[in-house]
Amino acid sequence: MNKIIFNRKVQKQIKKLPNHILTKLQRWAEDVEEFGIEEIRKIPGYHDEPLQADRKDQRSIRLSKTYRAFYIEHKNRIIIEVIEVNKHEY
Repeated sequence: MNKIIFNRKVQKQIKKLPNHILTKLQRWAEDVEEFGIEEIRKIPGYHDEPLQADRKDQRSIRLSKTYRAFYIEHKNRIIIEVIEVNKHEY
């Protein structure tokens, strides 16, 4: 299936995340590795969506009402790289 990697920026951000957000991110990563990204995108709770404009070719998932994780799929579609986790401003 897929392999999840967290880039250096995310590895630093993880240390500052609330526990419930970190738990959901870890659960998403485990699910993706076990079932594949295509299956996990079907789960409505993650609100997986493609992004536009300067984030073209990226996707996001919702970890809570305010936190999002941004990721990219590498061309081989096996490696999913989480590139950012942030508190979304509304």
